Amino acid sequence: MDFAKQHADIFGEDDDDEPTNQDGGTHSSSPSSSSSSSSSSSSSSSSAASSSGSEKPESSSGNSRSGATTGGGGAAEDEEEHGEEATTNNDGDDDKDLFGSDNEDYTRTPATSPFLIPVLPVIRNNNHNQGRGGFGRGGRWQPGHQNDRGAGILPRPGPYPQRGHNNFGYGKFSNGRHDERFVSELRLSKSEETLSRKVIQIQEPCEFACYSRVEGGDVIFDESSLRLFKRLITEDIGADLNQGFDTFTAKKDLGSQGFGDLLACIRDKNIPLQNIHFVTYRNNLNKILATAYIRNEPWEMGVHKRNGVVYLDVHKLPERPQNEMDRRRCYWGYCFESLATEDPGRGDGELIHDVDANIEYCSVIKTKLGAHRILMGAEMDCCDSTDDGRRFYVELKTSRELEYHTEERFEREKLLKFWIQSFLAGVPYIVIGFRDDSGRLVRTERLRTKDITQRVKMKNYWQGGVCLAFADEVLCWLYGTVKENEDYILQFAPPFQRLELLQAQSCPEAITNHVEQL
Repeated sequence: MDFAKQHADIFGEDDDDEPTNQDGGTHSSSPSSSSSSSSSSSSSSSSAASSSGSEKPESSSGNSRSGATTGGGGAAEDEEEHGEEATTNNDGDDDKDLFGSDNEDYTRTPATSPFLIPVLPVIRNNNHNQGRGGFGRGGRWQPGHQNDRGAGILPRPGPYPQRGHNNFGYGKFSNGRHDERFVSELRLSKSEETLSRKVIQIQEPCEFACYSRVEGGDVIFDESSLRLFKRLITEDIGADLNQGFDTFTAKKDLGSQGFGDLLACIRDKNIPLQNIHFVTYRNNLNKILATAYIRNEPWEMGVHKRNGVVYLDVHKLPERPQNEMDRRRCYWGYCFESLATEDPGRGDGELIHDVDANIEYCSVIKTKLGAHRILMGAEMDCCDSTDDGRRFYVELKTSRELEYHTEERFEREKLLKFWIQSFLAGVPYIVIGFRDDSGRLVRTERLRTKDITQRVKMKNYWQGGVCLAFADEVLCWLYGTVKENEDYILQFAPPFQRLELLQAQSCPEAITNHVEQL
């Protein structure tokens, strides 16, 4: 067979439409198939020839060349062999077996071919359908093809930018900005099912100390501001929660000064911090646990590590300006707290007045979440006592009266926050005052904290164990990442795909003074 003529036939213009495999870059033809099918006979004959010793010394190199060529199956190597065979056997019989028992002609084949490596013809794509099945010739891997499916798993040649290059660790879910303060991140990639498999132990909260903020802003390390729950709150059904709004004193933003009052109480009671991992207000832990399910509310907090203790300072984000209706809704909660607690200075039938949101009572509680010991301050609304005189705290909340289309959101979001806040501090009961849109108290409901999780679990809304497992992940990452005597900001910001740890410029004076006085 004339291999030179066959070379022209295979790669000529007459065979442009022959099927080719572009991914591998090889060209299949009938001669190469026959060559591959006879490779086993070549191997056996070469072995016999070498064992007999009748061949020239160069036969061993030629034989190894033959084995490498037929075994590799590369297109370029096959074509080199075919081209050299054509020059050696142009005058021979087409039916002669080059791989026969004599093997004389094959052993005279040079190691290199004088022919250039063949180039495959340009693929002419006549298929203009870019829908399903467009992954062959002219598919999405061709230059100029609109590829909207992103980079593949493995790198491939061509003008396709690889994902994540020079993206500063932000990856696919980047929020579009690079912050020079960036230190580390925790991606929220674990599913609810994965977190639900983790069993996180939490120690029963134990109260160590307390302090009160009285009228005028002074702090006293006692329980003088603690109020007593009024059990006959049902008698106030129908009360107007707008009463006393004109004399209301709104809560002041104390910033880090409020955290300093908690640290001062710890020093006053000589509470040891050697084995404590985190010191914080409960509000910061509320944010972390709720993020397991609520992924659309931004927040941030200060993170400062001193002597092995991580102090979490409360940061208040800027809020939109409130109109009068917003301020009234905020006041309705304070008014309900006044209605639901005993006030010796208010006579029977006397309206609520002179409500001061700055007067508060705070309990200092020690607990353990997973492997981390936590000392936290938690503001308490009021307390009640059992028949045997054991005191317990009660959480007071207000909410709009439920309707069929608002009940699900109430149980998914509000009950989640109510449960987290009460569970972390060991508060056994929550009393909710439901009101209408005008601010009139419609009804009250008392919930046991431990019953809330069963109520929502039946509807598959959320699981308390998932919140604890998520918080354990965050605390482990946070404590292992921050360095001694350095300051950070932990934030959860749009697009709400991760927690970010940023470098801070300074430490609050309240924490610095606290460490110096220890």
